[in-house]
Amino acid sequence: MKKSVNNKVILILSVAVIMILVAGGVLFYNMGLSPADQNSKDEVTVEVASGSSAYEILDALDEAGLVKNKLSAKIYMKLSSPDNLQAYTYVLNKSMSFKEILEIIETGDLKHVLTSKFTIIEGSTAKAAAESIAESLSLSTNDILAAWNDRDYLKQLIDKYWFLTDEILNDDLICSLEGYLYPDTYFIIKANPTVDDITEQILDNTEEKLDSIKDDIESNGTSVHELLSLASVVENESLFEEDRAKIAGVFVNRLNKDMPLQSDITVLYPLGVKRVNVTEEDLKVDSRYNTYLHSGLPVGPVCNPSVDTVSDCINYEKHDYLYFFATEEGKVLYSKTYEEHLRTIDENGWY
Repeated sequence: MKKSVNNKVILILSVAVIMILVAGGVLFYNMGLSPADQNSKDEVTVEVASGSSAYEILDALDEAGLVKNKLSAKIYMKLSSPDNLQAYTYVLNKSMSFKEILEIIETGDLKHVLTSKFTIIEGSTAKAAAESIAESLSLSTNDILAAWNDRDYLKQLIDKYWFLTDEILNDDLICSLEGYLYPDTYFIIKANPTVDDITEQILDNTEEKLDSIKDDIESNGTSVHELLSLASVVENESLFEEDRAKIAGVFVNRLNKDMPLQSDITVLYPLGVKRVNVTEEDLKVDSRYNTYLHSGLPVGPVCNPSVDTVSDCINYEKHDYLYFFATEEGKVLYSKTYEEHLRTIDENGWY
């Protein structure tokens, strides 16, 4: 009887010890998930790189001082099995619990994502793009443009992107990546992006856009560089979307007849200016871009065109026009002969 009582006491004590240990473990676990510093208001930047595993992210958070107890955090990650962690640079703080932090990373909560942005406008030049990037980020316009003309770097890009070829290594080009910098608004998620980071983000977007018409490009019979060169001229020669395919048709007709394109855009580009009127002196600019002095397409693109304009150049409107003139209101008038073109200018000239 006495032995039975002793066994019962031992059992009760054992259960009590186990319960205390379990309660203590739960308390330890929950406290380990609490904020690393409840009173801190300091922002902490953590980059979650693309392809990072859950435990690599845990290591990054721990190194940043955002984890109160790494064992608790590891157990929580094991139990919750997060499988959709978003790659961004996050702005967090030590007053957040580990659960809060993990939820932010799982959802890619933009309220906590470090972002800056820049815009490349349709029809703008590489120089304008570099200035826009430099204005938004801690980068130099000259450094950006230098990278975009660095032959060793360009060769690396040629190896990476299907649409870049040795044509961009031509010494006559003002900027080797002109025409390839897709016009769009770009959001930067890295804390201190390099020129390489920015360039590849832009070219990734260019690739995505050109991939959508890759079959058309390959069946067009011209190189991507030639196509972008034509599209860049059409982009800046047409004020309205409805004119693009028809203006492209004019230039294709001139190319097929071995006539010079005689685009004012190509004259002004090497001069680094944009204006409506072109002077006799402008027309003499010694540049392979100048389609008054040189037959065929300019040596390279003169701006960064949209994929819609590229598509319009592939699917240009077939007609017999060889000339066009835009009125002050932006209406485009087309002519089949030079005499007719001169009459159109005489009747509608405004500059």
